[in-house]
Amino acid sequence: MRFSKMFIPTLREAPADAESISHIMMLRAGFVRQLAAGLYIFLPLGWRVLDKINAVLKEEMEAIGSQEISMPILHPAEVWQQTGRWDVIGDEMFRLKDRTGRDMCLGMTHEEIMTWLASREIRSYRDLPQVWYQIQTKLRDEARPKSGVLRTREFIMKDSYSFDANEEGLEKNYQLHAGAYHKIFKRCGLKFYQVESDPGMMGGAVSHEFMAPSPAGEDEVALCDKCGYSANVELALSVPSEIKFEGWNLEEVHTPEKRTVKEVSNFLKLSPAYFIKSILVIAESIPVLALVRGDQELHEKKLSKIIGSHRPAQKTEVKEILGVEAGFIGPMNQKVRIIADSCLKNGVYVSGANKQHYHAKGIRPEKDFSGEWHDIHLAKSGDTCSKCGAELKVEKCIEIGNIFKLGTKYSLPLKAVFLDENGSEKPIIMGSYGIGPARIAAAAIEQNNDKDGIIWPKSVAPFDVEILPLNMKDSMTVETAEKLYKNLKEKGIEVLLDDRDERAGVKFKDADLIGIPTQIILGEKNLKEGLVEIKDRRTKEAKKVKVEEVGERVKTLEK
Repeated sequence: MRFSKMFIPTLREAPADAESISHIMMLRAGFVRQLAAGLYIFLPLGWRVLDKINAVLKEEMEAIGSQEISMPILHPAEVWQQTGRWDVIGDEMFRLKDRTGRDMCLGMTHEEIMTWLASREIRSYRDLPQVWYQIQTKLRDEARPKSGVLRTREFIMKDSYSFDANEEGLEKNYQLHAGAYHKIFKRCGLKFYQVESDPGMMGGAVSHEFMAPSPAGEDEVALCDKCGYSANVELALSVPSEIKFEGWNLEEVHTPEKRTVKEVSNFLKLSPAYFIKSILVIAESIPVLALVRGDQELHEKKLSKIIGSHRPAQKTEVKEILGVEAGFIGPMNQKVRIIADSCLKNGVYVSGANKQHYHAKGIRPEKDFSGEWHDIHLAKSGDTCSKCGAELKVEKCIEIGNIFKLGTKYSLPLKAVFLDENGSEKPIIMGSYGIGPARIAAAAIEQNNDKDGIIWPKSVAPFDVEILPLNMKDSMTVETAEKLYKNLKEKGIEVLLDDRDERAGVKFKDADLIGIPTQIILGEKNLKEGLVEIKDRRTKEAKKVKVEEVGERVKTLEK
């Protein structure tokens, strides 16, 4: 492809609202343009990258026996209503009515539609297993689309679905997909983790996410280097760091106008780890007092699994229910339900005294208060691994894929059943497996860049090689560039020829910004000696090579 004929609108400066590296680089390098919040146009270079990623996805999906199909984006509401998700999913679902007044939605995922198809086509155990996949546009009305293509309202998704007769079959397909995902992300040049995760709205019993470490990530992952434990912090188990407890007797301490753990710990010159943080929440109109250690944070999702959906109590509700202002709440003598973090079960603590401007020092769990013990704190760096006791680290990551054991969550309500060997009707056992191609592209940029631009992994780069003739007015330069361009294309190498009549500095800047892995630089001085430079975009190393050896040298680099 010739640069002069291709639409590559590079920018010297990124728009002010671009924050993540991948967002900045994709805009500056001319890979995408924004139509509206969360809506992006993939320009020729960007679409070539997605094509490369999708080709990898197809190869690895078909290697495990998955068959490609295509599903509609527009869905009738009744299919979603049968599983209950029509009512469970909130504003993130795009809903509309067709001209007859029928309720419809734009597909944000395809579990219901895939199961609907299976319910009509699979009849016998002989039809199983089946694995179907698609690479399809999906839509989600994100409240806060941001970070470029990482969080959008319209996106392309590879999603596959397995249909099995039993749990053993599901486990096999689950592991096949996990293995395929490892191959896909490695082929795309990504560093990644497979971590335990919360199934969320997808449902099912078991799920894992694939996370690419990046400061631009919105997810956090707890990792143990010693035993390999890894989990999204939404699910991660950890043990807060140990502290040496004092033998305080129970006493009230005057703490005038000191309400927060930080204020009281500074006032009493004690570590926040010696405090109990008391948080009143309202669950289905019933008050619940949640307790975590003062140096920890309450994990809302963990608490939700115990008490259901809830909200923070308002200040007036705190005073009305507990008889004391927020900031002076303690767990002693409470008549409300108490959910306490497991790490508080032993020790001697400080907390509110249930008395204005006073805290209690010397509180002993099970003696001075009792409650239900659960892990409800948010794992953080410095906590220890619940499996091996080594120190955990927490890293920001981009979610690039996920796998779910759905079981019969969708097959039962949609009556996707089959007849087993004995003629008995059984529900199909399902799995769901997703990957975001644009997220792979963004993660690749986040992990592969420098101050000059993108450094694409070879497998997903828009081109393999860029030829940079530095003086388009020199006939030898032009002639050699054309010869190399033709020769490399004949060898099956994808080439971008920068045939623009631009200064060398402009060409170098654009080449580094776009990030094609190999640059072939044609300068007049070297050409007079029959040489060109082959430069590695990643290492910036350049080697002089005879013109007639370029083809073979580049083929070697591609291996």
